[in-house]
Amino acid sequence: MQLNDITNNLTRQMDYKIVEKMERLLATNPRYKNLDKANLELILDLIRKYKERIRKGITITTRMIKDDRYYLYHNRVKLGLSEVDLKQIFDLLENFKK
Repeated sequence: MQLNDITNNLTRQMDYKIVEKMERLLATNPRYKNLDKANLELILDLIRKYKERIRKGITITTRMIKDDRYYLYHNRVKLGLSEVDLKQIFDLLENFKK
């Protein structure tokens, strides 16, 4: 097995563990009980996106978070997001700021 294969395997395992922990948090924390499966998947996609950027050494900027907030807000009807859903997702995004 080559070093690149080992690195890719570890990265996939870390992805799985991070997603698993987030799913457990979202499932057990009463604050997130109102989120449906589509909203949870949307959150996990955002987490994967930011995690990948962090892994590559890209600093998460306020501008990146604003862009995602803008997209979510303007597509809230299409995505089926309520005001409470948006607030919770925006709070999660704020945690990625440095």
